[in-house]
Amino acid sequence: MNLVERFSREGTLLLGGGRAILLQVADPVVGHAVASHSDFAHRPQHRLNNTLTYVYGVMLGTPAQRELVARYTRRAHEGIPGANDPDRQLWVAATLYQTAVQVYERVHAPLSPANAQAVLTSYAALATTLEVPLDRWPATPQLFDAYWADAVAALDVGPLARQVAHDLFHPVTAPLWMRAALPLAALLTADLLDAPLRDAFGMPWSRHRARRASAAWAVIRVLTRILPAHALAAPSRHYLKRLSRAS
Repeated sequence: MNLVERFSREGTLLLGGGRAILLQVADPVVGHAVASHSDFAHRPQHRLNNTLTYVYGVMLGTPAQRELVARYTRRAHEGIPGANDPDRQLWVAATLYQTAVQVYERVHAPLSPANAQAVLTSYAALATTLEVPLDRWPATPQLFDAYWADAVAALDVGPLARQVAHDLFHPVTAPLWMRAALPLAALLTADLLDAPLRDAFGMPWSRHRARRASAAWAVIRVLTRILPAHALAAPSRHYLKRLSRAS
């Protein structure tokens, strides 16, 4: 198994899911589309399942599975203003990549320059599968950082984005396992966000919460060292099996 496949199968990357969603909806166009067509309050698993099916299908699936998730996503985007805008699709893919790297490096160690380049290159598929031209994806980590800084500076967290954030962590209906996990998910999401965005979303923060987040990451790091790789890759196997049954 090569580095990119190991990286993509890393189950702890799911800990960044909340951050990626909030970054996405901080773009006003994406935020309006998500608020209008994703019901986090009553179906909190729906977007999570769709996003993970897409990510695992593109990064780890067969060519047929990649095409299947691309068709499904394009169909889901039909009629949604801005959903097929290459700039918005690029931003969504960028949030998935940048968040994955942030979580991976929190849990493990900074990627070497060569590995960082390999992961960046592979994650271009999340954008190009939705027909974003390859030359729009930053070719090097340095170019990505420049793109990211400009994109983050242009974000605008409005009422719709804040409503999505509230519904994400305080759904009206959710399975018990999800309700039990949401306080930790909210804590880690707030910790992963830069302070200006955390404040814009109205997420509470304090030295006490920072210490709790630091302790949580420490426990997660220990668990990743004692759990077998097979266990950490369980989410990817689950979604790839679902795709195999559908294809």
